[in-house]
Amino acid sequence: MEYSANKMKKNLDDNNFNFKKKYGQNFIVDKNVIHSIIKKSDIDKETLVIEIGPGAGSLTSELGKIAKNVIAYEIDETLKPILKQNITPNTQVIYGDFLKQDVLKDIKNYNYQKLYVVANLPYYITTPIIIKLIEDEIPVDKIVVMVQKEVGDRFKATPGSKSYNSLSIFLNYYFEVKKLIDVSRNVFIPKPNVDSIVVSFTKRDKKIPLKNKEIFFKLVKDSFKQKRKTLKNNLKEYDLSKIEKVLEKHNLNLTVRAENLSIEIFAEIANEL
Repeated sequence: MEYSANKMKKNLDDNNFNFKKKYGQNFIVDKNVIHSIIKKSDIDKETLVIEIGPGAGSLTSELGKIAKNVIAYEIDETLKPILKQNITPNTQVIYGDFLKQDVLKDIKNYNYQKLYVVANLPYYITTPIIIKLIEDEIPVDKIVVMVQKEVGDRFKATPGSKSYNSLSIFLNYYFEVKKLIDVSRNVFIPKPNVDSIVVSFTKRDKKIPLKNKEIFFKLVKDSFKQKRKTLKNNLKEYDLSKIEKVLEKHNLNLTVRAENLSIEIFAEIANEL
């Protein structure tokens, strides 16, 4: 089926589809935005694409034309007749909660050179989805996702910015994070209350050397426990003399806030603990 916004709307109406707020359903209807996402994703015929939340299949149908295969995870089974009309033969739709799926098992029978995640993510579970991809050690080469602008700003935030937090560091340890495009709220049905951005996460081949990953991530999380407080106040349970020793090398002291420290400095501190 050649995608068009009118066809998609008609398909939804013909199947008496009701949008469900609990699933954060906002479907893309703008063909230009869909093509822009696909173009900037660099998908080709060697790529297996995972899509989470295909909705009515506006992005799914176009992904199927470019990728080798697409696996789409959809929690709302009332979309079955709609998706059936929209997807290409090289697309498999798995109905169920992505967060509970054994994705490694789902992809093992596919042959591919690259594994990408490309999706318009439901706002309410954006972060858990990305954390699942990391913690389940799914061998993803690139993630390209449309997310709420405020969330995307946290993903790509740099030290010193208002949006920079422990999640920014967690993601930047594994990926190079970049904003690709801004997306107006007007390209969705129903129209959400916020604008979106498309963000790419490209796997880092060389990660920052860590003696103990768990200590590093705990340190980062504890450092941001109360964002307006200094390291001295947030890290009372740590050996502050070791932390201070590292900070002094960078002309800093324990009165610094976590939002002003780079991922490299956090790694250096963690390796001293």
